[in-house]
Amino acid sequence: MMATSLVGCGGSKSTEVPASSEPEKKVEATTDTKKEEAPATEVADPETKELVIYCPHPLEFINPLVSEFETQTGISVEVVAAGTGELLKRVESEQGNPLGDIFWGGSLSTMEPKKDLFENYQSVNEAFVYDTMRNIEGPLTRFTNIPSVIMVNTDLIGDIKVEGYEDLLNPALKGKIAHCDPSKSSSSYEHLINMLYAMGKGDPEQGWDYVQKLCENLDGKLLSGSSAVYKGVADGEYTVGLTFEEGGAKYVADGAPVKLVYMKEGVISKPDGVYIIKGAKNMGNAKKFIDFVTGKDAQTIIIEQLNRRSVRTDVPAPNGLEKLENINLIYDDQNLVVEKKQEWLDKFKDIFTSAQ
Repeated sequence: MMATSLVGCGGSKSTEVPASSEPEKKVEATTDTKKEEAPATEVADPETKELVIYCPHPLEFINPLVSEFETQTGISVEVVAAGTGELLKRVESEQGNPLGDIFWGGSLSTMEPKKDLFENYQSVNEAFVYDTMRNIEGPLTRFTNIPSVIMVNTDLIGDIKVEGYEDLLNPALKGKIAHCDPSKSSSSYEHLINMLYAMGKGDPEQGWDYVQKLCENLDGKLLSGSSAVYKGVADGEYTVGLTFEEGGAKYVADGAPVKLVYMKEGVISKPDGVYIIKGAKNMGNAKKFIDFVTGKDAQTIIIEQLNRRSVRTDVPAPNGLEKLENINLIYDDQNLVVEKKQEWLDKFKDIFTSAQ
């Protein structure tokens, strides 16, 4: 079994619901009885008071929302916290007997190729979501909108200029750049996509020369989880880091010696999501959680306390973050990104290995 950290947010543990031991009853029609077709009825989800969430978000992000959900519903939540890649492997290994109900986190570029692992569900809040962020696929509910950024430790950076990707090739930053393995971290994979499009000027195949040079400047250092990036920069272990906006924004809001840089070459801003694991044992509660985290109350908590951008049209942008209109936003081809994912991950691995 994979090693994950288990965080009990409500005090109770989830339990498997045993299958009924009663044999299935057969109904046979007699020759003198007229068969009647029973009207189709919707089968209600079984009532439980538990919910198990697989989540790569930092605990300081998870806990306020989970606590509010427990208070509003009386449902006891158990959170299994680990990296996106590790949790996805767990979901895959548990197919047919899922131990989790919700997968909360992971960018669409990471999750779309795995959408068959999740149930179709349309939130009751879809009408309030930006048109570009609606769940049109079935299983992929958008949760927040997250730009990729460079996080800079202002105590360590000195006179080194960092305005974008090109500046990360400065020899003075060799070995001082926090970056994750993109096969294990959705934030790192989004940065790989971002740099391919930004440095390739819209053609991702032209961005690999930059990736080669960046890997050489990483000096053999590749972290295993998103949280290690922003914690490493905030703690002074690294001078700069490649992360999502939210990871660094919390430290900025808390007064840490860090700042966020929106790459001048271009920034891709994408939503992450929240998904119901196929065959979830606590299906009714999973649907309630999707509706809760996309609701106005939870989305307001997100922008006021947790430094993220809402997907709802009726929730304003958070204070203290750069307005989207002031960022050089660029866009990828989502179909191509999905098609090329494994090829790009393999190519990055080969480049990083050869650069050491």
